[in-house]
Amino acid sequence: MDISYPSETDLLRAEIAAAAARMIAEDGADFGTAKRKAVKQLLGNSKPRGDVLPDNAEIEAEVRLYNELFFGDTQPARLLHLRELAVALMTELEQFSPYLVGAVLNGTAGNHSDIHLHLFAESPKDVEIYLLNKNVQFEVSEGARQRPGGDPLEIVSFMWRNEGVHLSLHATDDLRGNHGKIERADLAALRQLMKSEEP
Repeated sequence: MDISYPSETDLLRAEIAAAAARMIAEDGADFGTAKRKAVKQLLGNSKPRGDVLPDNAEIEAEVRLYNELFFGDTQPARLLHLRELAVALMTELEQFSPYLVGAVLNGTAGNHSDIHLHLFAESPKDVEIYLLNKNVQFEVSEGARQRPGGDPLEIVSFMWRNEGVHLSLHATDDLRGNHGKIERADLAALRQLMKSEEP
């Protein structure tokens, strides 16, 4: 009978994923930062081989596990609260075809999680003018490029009902394609997800 044990590489990858998940759940770190810090914590300054780095799906699975173990009594209510706020905000911003992405969508949101939406408009200024007319105080930063050689995305961030919100502003033409196949949900899909998870 052949019993296969995890290799040292598998064990190290699992350790890095678990350490990164703890930082995401406890401190609200983003995946990239958490992964870098976890590698430094476990390996010091030595450069890791590519095969020891967990992918985001492995880290996400560890975040779910961590939330169940340590926040099982509070995390589901926190997630529901953020999703309800996302529904309200997406309804408010419906003219910009909002999609929910990130931890609030995938169910790993915790105490430090913000709401992340993708909006689609002819120009980022359309969204900014809309928010200014609603007296929303926001900050604008640059995100990653949508595609090679393209312009960086504008990200509009503000506090809304005591929660952090980040709007990634995409061109209307980008609505048809889902570049990079990001997991996202429009208002109808989010409502359906919440209905399916009702006790």
